[in-house]
Amino acid sequence: MSERHVTSGDWETQGSACSAIRKVVFIEEQNVPKAEEWDGRDPQCLHFLLHVDDRAVGTARLLPDGHIGRVAILEEARGQGLGLHLMEATLVAAREAGHHAVHLDAQTYAIPFYERLGFTAHGNEFLDANIPHYHMSLHFQ
Repeated sequence: MSERHVTSGDWETQGSACSAIRKVVFIEEQNVPKAEEWDGRDPQCLHFLLHVDDRAVGTARLLPDGHIGRVAILEEARGQGLGLHLMEATLVAAREAGHHAVHLDAQTYAIPFYERLGFTAHGNEFLDANIPHYHMSLHFQ
């Protein structure tokens, strides 16, 4: 069985590996424009890397206002429950940072994934990088 763990840190320490994953998933696979992907907010975020053995296969970021974003898992690592592992670590860090709720913008196909974690969709569907999304929130008990 593979060893999996999540590390977190600032953009200076995590950015190179996070960038590589986001480039593949968002820019190459989903055709997100580079200018939208690299929004300038990374230096103010806490970044997460999901490792399987010694390879980084997933990433997410937590903004200072409690928004979670840029959640991405490399294609070869999808469907193994690794996204849940990554998000659980992100949620623990958000709670430890004092957030009472977290928010994210989910691609519509991913809504059931986030609902399993306790998120609730709200508002109307909208396009972000020409991909349908919904706002979702999770309030901590």
